[in-house]
Amino acid sequence: MLIIELFLAGGIVMYPLLGFSIVAIALIIERLVFWVRVNRRQRRVVRDVLRIYQHDFDAALLKLRQNVDLPIARIFLEALEVDHFPPHAFRLTLEGATQAELPMLRRFNSIFDTIITASPLLGLLGTVLGLIRSFASLNLGSVGSENAVQVTGGISEALVSTAAGLIVAVFTLLFSSVFRGFYRRQIAAIQEYGSQLEVLHLSRHEGFSPVSKVMS
Repeated sequence: MLIIELFLAGGIVMYPLLGFSIVAIALIIERLVFWVRVNRRQRRVVRDVLRIYQHDFDAALLKLRQNVDLPIARIFLEALEVDHFPPHAFRLTLEGATQAELPMLRRFNSIFDTIITASPLLGLLGTVLGLIRSFASLNLGSVGSENAVQVTGGISEALVSTAAGLIVAVFTLLFSSVFRGFYRRQIAAIQEYGSQLEVLHLSRHEGFSPVSKVMS
């Protein structure tokens, strides 16, 4: 009941703030599921693929197809489909596949940024509307309880909407920062594993023995 009362006390701006909070929670859950899946399985899958690539190409492809929900698996799979290409063309294919996966890794960042920016502004708008309501209901010639209730109602609207806007923005900002950190780590991991795959492809293409250090 208290939450409903606070919501109603915040005025009209509480409705878009409620919409922002619902959207933010839904997208945060989707991103959490995505990054947990990537962080739990990716290292093991990539190491297995790099280990068996030189000795059993078909098994490496099968392993990648079984984990095609991972971004790096899709990148490797697209590159290995042109395994017969020379090293420079293989590298270009690998880079192109990486670029194609970046939008998925950055998914919803623009929506998070919009919520983080707009929520405090909506809270500020609620503050202004609440103060306008307070001043509009202020009657210096009247000290009755009805006048006091109208004034305090406007002040309550101003404070509640400001707090709600900041809460939504800070909550979204915290998770957005975490996801950006995951994104940076993922880019570094793709570059590292991609370089290892290039070395193995070069040795396979030129008939050299595989470099054991790369697969360790």
